[in-house]
Amino acid sequence: MKKFVIKTHGCKTNQLESAIIQEKLIEAGYVEVKKIQDADIYILNSCSVTSNSDEEAFRHLRHVKNVNPDILTVLTGCTAQLIEEDFIKELSYIDIFAGNDDKFRILDILNERKSLVTDIFGVNQFNNQFVHKYDKTRGYLKIQDGCNNYCSYCTIPFARGNSRSNSIENIIEQINIFCSIGLKEVVLTGIHIGQWGEDIEHTLKDLLNEIEKTDIKRYRLGSLNPLELGKDLTEFLSSSEKFCPHFHLSLQSLCDKTLKNMNRHYSVSVCMDLIEELNSKFVLPYIGSDIIVGFPGESENDFLETLTNAKASGLSNIHVFPYSLRKNTAAEKLPGHLSLSEKKNRAALLKDVAVYKNKSFVQRNLNTTSQVLIEKHPDKKSGLLKGVTKNYLNVLIDSMDKSLLNTIQTVKIVKFENNILFCNII
Repeated sequence: MKKFVIKTHGCKTNQLESAIIQEKLIEAGYVEVKKIQDADIYILNSCSVTSNSDEEAFRHLRHVKNVNPDILTVLTGCTAQLIEEDFIKELSYIDIFAGNDDKFRILDILNERKSLVTDIFGVNQFNNQFVHKYDKTRGYLKIQDGCNNYCSYCTIPFARGNSRSNSIENIIEQINIFCSIGLKEVVLTGIHIGQWGEDIEHTLKDLLNEIEKTDIKRYRLGSLNPLELGKDLTEFLSSSEKFCPHFHLSLQSLCDKTLKNMNRHYSVSVCMDLIEELNSKFVLPYIGSDIIVGFPGESENDFLETLTNAKASGLSNIHVFPYSLRKNTAAEKLPGHLSLSEKKNRAALLKDVAVYKNKSFVQRNLNTTSQVLIEKHPDKKSGLLKGVTKNYLNVLIDSMDKSLLNTIQTVKIVKFENNILFCNII
């Protein structure tokens, strides 16, 4: 029996794909273990969203090989897809490379002990993989892969290829499988889910209409470009009893000049109007966002424009990223690259705004009622039940009744203490 460890870096899509790899290996007789020392095979499903992500993958696999020199190391994911052939010989601690579309052929790759990195732009169909076993409380469901946007800072289209949509039939079948194993909630994920359906003559609303007909109790959407949340879709979502009012907007900047340099095709006014509309149409919606600071050519005034707009916005939280130079992108060639210290200073200022925004949002939820999906396992420290509200707040529930695990309960949020929300079941 071959024993394996699988580690995941990066996005929810990677986490789901690791679960698929895990299921394939276990079905084939492989045994999953936790310790590197006990394993014959170590698989790292990597992220390449920043240069630090790549370095983290390389450091991690060097460590694995040092701990267990006899282990077979496999690098898959975006870092493996983007690796330059001339650089591979320097990575002697990595035995096998598997590209993003090749990772699902893990059994063949391990049997042949041979790297496989297919040209991702030659992949034109969505590679559907069903998940039949799932130990999480909510199911992540990949509806789409790839991206057609080619933002000036981003390598993801080169790592994931052109946008490819899973079929409505496959998605509904996966939801039905999730329902059959007791899941109450599904999260629709992908690389750019707002582009779902463009290649198969459908819209995201078409898909959500079909999901509404299933037995799943509630669903969430992954990250969306502001242009993809039009009035028709927001009206539809605001009338849904199953949709969780949890939005993640891929804003990237709140300065028009910077957005143009990033090759983002919308304005700050579009973003601000959308945030205002979401706050008016939904009850206490969670509206998160991504913002990059220190982009090439971003002046002090440009940054202050983003900072001022972020403060004025109705965002619930902001994930802040200092710009990371990626080779072979348009941004690499732009003038005005900033020092690391300046990027860190700007990130710290925006993170302060993010903390304030999040605390303000949490406090607005005090003394309100909400529906909470209780996790499958209690909180390790307190023994109390824990869960997530429809609008994406993590809470502890004043109960240790394990019969309530993996159920949806109506609660009242009563206290915010030590950065923890406490609630009572009504």
